[in-house]
Amino acid sequence: MRRHSVTPRKGWQKSVERVGLTYHTLDDGTPYWDESAYWEFSSAEIDRLEAATAEIQRLALAAGDAILTRNWLGRMQIPENAWAAIRATWHSEPPALYGRLDLAYDGRQIKLLEYNADTPTGLVEAAVAQWYWLEELFPRADQFNSLHEKLVAKWKDLLPYVSQPVYFSHDGADEDAMTIAYLQDTAQQAGLKTEALGMRKIGWDSDTGQFVDLKGKAIETLFKLYPWEWLLKEAFGAHALKTMNAASQKPVAGKVQWIEPVWKMLWSNKALLAILWELNPDHELLLPAYLDGPAKMRNYVRKPLLGREGAGVSIFRNWAWAEGAPAPDPTAQPVSASGGFVYQALASMAQADGRTAVFGSWLVDGEPAGMGLRESEGMITTNTSRFVPHLFR
Repeated sequence: MRRHSVTPRKGWQKSVERVGLTYHTLDDGTPYWDESAYWEFSSAEIDRLEAATAEIQRLALAAGDAILTRNWLGRMQIPENAWAAIRATWHSEPPALYGRLDLAYDGRQIKLLEYNADTPTGLVEAAVAQWYWLEELFPRADQFNSLHEKLVAKWKDLLPYVSQPVYFSHDGADEDAMTIAYLQDTAQQAGLKTEALGMRKIGWDSDTGQFVDLKGKAIETLFKLYPWEWLLKEAFGAHALKTMNAASQKPVAGKVQWIEPVWKMLWSNKALLAILWELNPDHELLLPAYLDGPAKMRNYVRKPLLGREGAGVSIFRNWAWAEGAPAPDPTAQPVSASGGFVYQALASMAQADGRTAVFGSWLVDGEPAGMGLRESEGMITTNTSRFVPHLFR
């Protein structure tokens, strides 16, 4: 595993814009898509990362069963009004599409950092932009990347299980808009009829008790790039639970299929990290993690249960604050937006040229499907961390 410095393509901005990566530059003018470097792997290293992804997915499935069997939803601070729907959808297995594991890999050990299971982003750059970069500059090399093909194949599999049109919705910035546009395109390539609809443009027909589009047509299948914990706090959150198609894999008249399903709250919550460690102590792919404090760990990361893009994350070395969220007041109890934290051991990370890399390993239909790398100047990956392409030989 090596990081190489290279000269970016002439006119690289237009090259990535042509494939949908319009958010390639940060507000300060520095590149978010950074092709001044790339990471090279051996095929054996890629095999290890792929196998680790499959094994962590197996552990997550077992953890989901354990959480529901042992009634641990309260431990995860998941709202009680969502428990019944989570249980029902976990067992009925309605349509679900994708997720991303964030991994630490230093060339020796692979460790799970977190599971982005509900609203993962970084998809356009991982699935499309870096593939076209590879074909143009290194056509004889390969890449851990079958994302596009697997997404189209999964949508084809879902044809009998969704109502058409499938609505695609978000309420974010350019990255969310292009992620939704790309996913909508993969669904169309699979033969599905689709429509784009902003989250705030979804209507509620109180006469029929249904969610509707701008034309008053009932919505029966909706892919949302919008976290479940946000949705359930909205004014229509109770309606989402009441009208959810929770008991059937196939469409039910008057009910809504939500993709991703509400059971993804089990995996998008970072309490999963502590539960995985509790169920599988000393597993080679897991880091020690706890919900009630750092235990005896000297070096650890404190993460809000529902934080995103590094928000609210703090790093401690020798029990002292070192990086991240503002230094905590030692006389006060820590408070997070979600009401709790997970405390996870500090991982050994890949570092080169003053950058720290996190490996985003994607899954489609629960199967490993590709990888994207993000680099930061510190240890915490944020929304300004750069995406760097990769290859293997």
